[in-house]
Amino acid sequence: MVRAAVLPAVGSPLEIAEISLPEPAPGQVRVRLAAAGVCHSDLSLSNGTMRVPVPAVLGHEGAGTVVSVGEGVTHVAPGDGVVLNWAPSCGSCHACSIGEIWLCADALTGAGRVHAVTADGTELHPGLNVAAFAEETVVAANCVLPAPEGVSLTDAALLGCAVLTGYGAVHHSARVREGESVVVHGVGGVGLATLQAARIAGAATVIAVDVSPEKEELARRAGATEYVVASDTTAKEVRRLTGGRGADVAIECVGRATTIRTAWDSTRRGGRTTVVGIGGKDQQVTFNALEIFHWGRTLSGCVYGNCDPERDLPVLASHIRGGGLDLGVLVTDRIGLEDIPSAFTAMREGRGGRSLVVF
Repeated sequence: MVRAAVLPAVGSPLEIAEISLPEPAPGQVRVRLAAAGVCHSDLSLSNGTMRVPVPAVLGHEGAGTVVSVGEGVTHVAPGDGVVLNWAPSCGSCHACSIGEIWLCADALTGAGRVHAVTADGTELHPGLNVAAFAEETVVAANCVLPAPEGVSLTDAALLGCAVLTGYGAVHHSARVREGESVVVHGVGGVGLATLQAARIAGAATVIAVDVSPEKEELARRAGATEYVVASDTTAKEVRRLTGGRGADVAIECVGRATTIRTAWDSTRRGGRTTVVGIGGKDQQVTFNALEIFHWGRTLSGCVYGNCDPERDLPVLASHIRGGGLDLGVLVTDRIGLEDIPSAFTAMREGRGGRSLVVF
């Protein structure tokens, strides 16, 4: 039996419970978690914005040590450090066949399997495949990647979602070029990773936008050259800071209709607006036909940073070892497993940032 944070039903508080995990079947790996990040996407799972089978063990951003492997697993062995990959590619669907593995049609099919059972026999599902809010987990072999050398497993936990997403939004989706101006709307964990990625890309002006004035110091540590407290005049302020044109690239990390619209309005004519934030179906964004023609902007979604984790993890590790990427900036609190429910409450109420669960 191991302890885990369980979501009993959509909209219910998380509960810390003892669960029983099976031994790894062929093609599976058992991992002892070193750390897991509490990401806003987990909150989206708990409130039904993103639909997954419940009851479930949540947590999709983590790293740990291999305990045991099932038959046929050869790329990792007991004792190896690994990073969890919540969206593994199948390699055979249309998206995978054209190299867009972040859009794999079968990436989340594993969320429907029975992952574990509670003491009373209730069957649990693995949230976004990996069920990282637990002392140990059992996952498909393609959900683990060897941890990069020179990065602690505690820090490596953040690479599985926040850092890959922010880095990919800049380098793969928006494709920021050296000397361009970038505005990042939303300075949570992903936003802070995005600011650092913009700095790594060589952006000349990096503007951070958030509703909280208290986040300015963190944003500047992450690479922001300017800070704007969000208001009705945000787009106008961004244009003022970019020679009256607007930013070459705007990246939205919140997932709200008003923020997406503001990001679009703060982008220069012919610029690129990338939406990273996950919003609900009720968040309707409107544009008129004339402005789409006139502004000539590109609006695009961004899933998992349009990343290939196997390719991008070593690149991120090199930036960490070189000092260009500071994972400590992303973490608001270091907490224990039993603190996850209260961390969720804080996120739901708009308080706190990205907590790191250390096992």
